Amino acid sequence: MPVPVPPELITFIREGKSFVVTGHKEPDGDCVGSQLALTALLRRMGKTALACSAGPFKRSEIKPLEKRFAPWPEEQEGLRLIVVDCSARERVGDLPVEGFPTAVVDHHVPGDSWGEAIYLDPAAPSVTFMVLRIFEELGMEPSAEEAELLLFGLCTDTGFFRHIEGGAPEAFRAAAKLNAAGASPKRVYAAINGEKTLNSRLLMGAILAKTRPFYGGRLLLSGETLEETRQFGLESRDSDTIYQLLLSIGGVEAIALIRQENPSECTIGFRSRDRIDVAAIARNFGGGGHKNASGAKVPGTIDDLEEQLVEAFAPWF
Repeated sequence: MPVPVPPELITFIREGKSFVVTGHKEPDGDCVGSQLALTALLRRMGKTALACSAGPFKRSEIKPLEKRFAPWPEEQEGLRLIVVDCSARERVGDLPVEGFPTAVVDHHVPGDSWGEAIYLDPAAPSVTFMVLRIFEELGMEPSAEEAELLLFGLCTDTGFFRHIEGGAPEAFRAAAKLNAAGASPKRVYAAINGEKTLNSRLLMGAILAKTRPFYGGRLLLSGETLEETRQFGLESRDSDTIYQLLLSIGGVEAIALIRQENPSECTIGFRSRDRIDVAAIARNFGGGGHKNASGAKVPGTIDDLEEQLVEAFAPWF
């Protein structure tokens, strides 16, 4: 069952007058959908509210929403902070978040959650699902625009419901409610999966072509070099499709994708089908996330990290 919205969060919202709603750096659809829908809700309640993000907005599906984010406000008297989709302080990025009354709304395994009000539900299918429950607890119904933002996040984090097991009807009830409020699954699908560039497909081909199997093909490992980033561009990344394609291969249980972000640092994306807890593996590299979808940012190069990654998966095979 979903975790109830904590009364202290409702009090935090009702008593505040001025808010910044932020989330993790390098945001995804669930993060930006949660921020923008919650900001809209606060404004409808007569509050002053801004959505702020450290960015960058790398994903093509959220690029059109970047213009709706504001700089950090100059007027900070009485300001309250709501952090969504991010329970670890360092994941907020370089925003000046210290020193404000803070609430956290998140569905990741706890990091170092801080603040006066914490709404944490690791079983929630998305943070937008949790934001919808905040709407309901406050006696508010989402507008058509707000509902579409909430559905956008729900579909992002569930892979359009591909990742939901049996006996979990809450996400579908939420989707039905959002659809009744005016959200269009057709538009959301087009926003998430459409308007890709040719370069995005060429980069995907390059990454797929050098994928290597380990542990009898149960683990697949690949990467993106700085040269490939320069050739195809940051906006050509389509990680979700790559993960989906690789996980569709028979016998594959987990994937690790290493990207060289700069000469001395990499990001690692982890995905798994069922039994392998990639969040536990990601924590070994200073990251985290969900059981079947996690990530980490690590010093080093692709060559440095490949052997470490293969060894990290050894206990699972």
